[in-house]
Amino acid sequence: MDHRGGVRDLLAAGPDRDPLGRPIRWARLVAGADEAGRGSLAGPLVAAGVLFDYQALTTGDLRALAALNDSKQHTEQAREELFPRVLRTAARVAVVSRCVRGIDARGLHRTNLAALRAAIVAVTSGVPGEVMCLIDGFPVAKLERPQRAIVDGDATSAAIAAASIVAKVTRDRYMRHADRLHPGWSFAEHVGYSTPEHREAILRQGVSPLHRMSFQSLAYQQLAL
Repeated sequence: MDHRGGVRDLLAAGPDRDPLGRPIRWARLVAGADEAGRGSLAGPLVAAGVLFDYQALTTGDLRALAALNDSKQHTEQAREELFPRVLRTAARVAVVSRCVRGIDARGLHRTNLAALRAAIVAVTSGVPGEVMCLIDGFPVAKLERPQRAIVDGDATSAAIAAASIVAKVTRDRYMRHADRLHPGWSFAEHVGYSTPEHREAILRQGVSPLHRMSFQSLAYQQLAL
């Protein structure tokens, strides 16, 4: 199945689909939430929420968003091109960041769920009427709106895919800026993920203030921390 084609079909038809592939045709307002940076060794976790008003989207808007997909499936250039399209066509966009020390203190999974909840709450706060909230991967607690968790939702839901783009671009820009503040770890190249070059840098010069010390990484086990 071509998931990218599936997202284009969803946009062309209007509403997103539920986990069984059924169109959510009764939902005019659909909000999606996704995160970036969950699996990285360094840097923050960033979650984004994107709200689409399907009745307000024009044919031109749909064409502009036709390439939406899981942000990891796009090149950096493609993500940067999609980012302003999402900002222009979405009814609302919200971004939430959780710092490294918070991740170490609370744990990754709890931090991830809290960030996703904060993003979906922020993007729907004060919006009148019913909003269908679609969350990538996990349901979130104490959400006072209907929600559905969709595994790999960034490949099948337009709203989640848009949130994925916003979260990924926002976090990558932060990590490129962090590379200038913390030289030597090449954060601009791997944006904090575990690559051979990143692990070699840790062995060579230790860890930076952006490294998550709660992670059980082989790169850390060889250091006297």
